[in-house]
Amino acid sequence: MSRYFIYLAYNGVRYCGWQRQPNGISIQQCLEEVLSIVLRQTVAVVGAGRTDAGVHARMMVAHFDVSVAVENPLQLADKLNRMLPEDIAVYNIVAVKENAHARFDALLRTYKYYVTDKKDPFAYEWNCRISLRNMNFDRMNEACKVLFEYSDFTSFSKLHTDVKTNNCRIIEAGWNRYDKQDNQSDRMWVFTIAADRFLRNMVRAIVGTLTDVGRGKITVQDFRDIIEAKDRCRAGTSAPAGGLALVDIAYPDCIFIYDKKLK
Repeated sequence: MSRYFIYLAYNGVRYCGWQRQPNGISIQQCLEEVLSIVLRQTVAVVGAGRTDAGVHARMMVAHFDVSVAVENPLQLADKLNRMLPEDIAVYNIVAVKENAHARFDALLRTYKYYVTDKKDPFAYEWNCRISLRNMNFDRMNEACKVLFEYSDFTSFSKLHTDVKTNNCRIIEAGWNRYDKQDNQSDRMWVFTIAADRFLRNMVRAIVGTLTDVGRGKITVQDFRDIIEAKDRCRAGTSAPAGGLALVDIAYPDCIFIYDKKLK
C-alpha cells in the first residue's frame, strides 16, 4: 500500500463537519466517495482533525492509502476537483512514508476567527458579525497572554468527549486588525491561535469568553479563574461556527518521501 497526504480547503456552511455523520453530509464523506470512484477502489481518508458543522478550512490535511502508487498526484488532484462540489477544493497530493499520520504527526495547527460589524453580502459566510462598539481588544490581548501559562483547557472543551487528556500547548494567541491598510480595518478583526492540538469547540469557547473580556463583562483575572476552574460552565458562550477557519497544519519534513509539500 502507498500512503498520500491530501491538502484541501472547504467552505463548511453546507456540511455537518469534517467527520462522517448519520444526520448529514460531511467533508470526509464527499472526499472518500470521489476518491473511491476515481481510483476504482474503496478509499478511506483520515483527517488531521475534526472541524465542527459550519466551520471552514483554508487548509486541511488528510491521508489515504491505495494499492497502486499514484503516478501523477497533480493530475489526480485535478480529476478530484472536477468531481467534488464547488465548495471543496483539493490543492495538492503528496507521497508520504507508510506510517505517516495526518492527525498524530501534526506538530502545529493554526486557526483564525474573523469578526466584523460590517454587513457584507460577499463575506458573511466567513465572518462573525457582532457589535464592536466599545470592544477593548487591548484587554482581550492581555487575557490571551494568560493562555500561555496553562496546559489544561477543560473549561473551553465540549463536555462528554472521548479524549484522554484536555492538555494542549498554545504557542500563539492574539487579536489583530484584519488589514491595517484598509480604511475599513477598524471594522474587522481576526483572532489567531496556534497549538499542538485543540479540544472540541475549544477555539469558539475561547473566542466567546474573550469577547466577554472585551465588553467588560469579566476581567482578565476572571478569565484566569475560568481556566483554573476546569469547568465549561464557567466560560462564555461559544462563538458562532461561521467565523472560524482552520488555516494551517505543520508536519516534520522526515515523513515526506519527496519534497513537494504545499507551502
